[in-house]
Amino acid sequence: MSTPLLEVANLSVSYGRVTALRDVTLRIDEGQIVAVLGANGAGKSTLLLSIIGAVKPLSGDIHFAGQAVTAQPMHRRVGQGIVLVPEGRQILISMTIEENLLLGAHLRTDTKIVRREMEAIYDRFPNLATRKDHLASCLSGGEQQMLAVGRAMLAKPKLMMMDEPSLGLSPLFINRLFDLIKEFNRDGLSILLIEQNTGKALSVAHHAVVLELGRVALEGEPARLAQDPRLQEAYLGGAAT
Repeated sequence: MSTPLLEVANLSVSYGRVTALRDVTLRIDEGQIVAVLGANGAGKSTLLLSIIGAVKPLSGDIHFAGQAVTAQPMHRRVGQGIVLVPEGRQILISMTIEENLLLGAHLRTDTKIVRREMEAIYDRFPNLATRKDHLASCLSGGEQQMLAVGRAMLAKPKLMMMDEPSLGLSPLFINRLFDLIKEFNRDGLSILLIEQNTGKALSVAHHAVVLELGRVALEGEPARLAQDPRLQEAYLGGAAT
């Protein structure tokens, strides 16, 4: 078996007396989309924060591209290609659209390449291009999500982690977002996706994991999980017809 791009082994995380993750094991291979599903409080966001280094685990190991990163600081992990599109987008609305994009490239020194990649992002998201000198507060929720994705792309991700990217978006923007996820993946980007829209997540994922109370309750191929009565009842609105 080939070396995984990301391997999380027996990861446990606590906030004081509250255990958020218990012995979670997860693998992502090159070019995979892995969806992590679960109710609020299941530990999904904590998993992403642990992988990127914002939360220190009690125990367990994290390897990325064959290297142990469990003890590395966040900026080292970002520099290696682990990039997070956070829940709620976390756009700085007092800065311009272009300034927000450039935050994604703050660890890079290849200025000319960054500029070319920014132009490619503007080509992909023309609504950002026409207002690049405007404050980010002028953007709709969907446009802010595209800005957050563009900012992440400028960090040159090998693994893009997306935390509830469709939250608060219109159906039109949700469809556009998932088309974008598939497009990035066709270009070779690996994606770890946390998503409340279970049906959409399963439709794009190669593998899915369900967390319950900080533990892995189910995992497997999305088509098989979609037929699991427990998943249907909890996340897909009952049995499939």
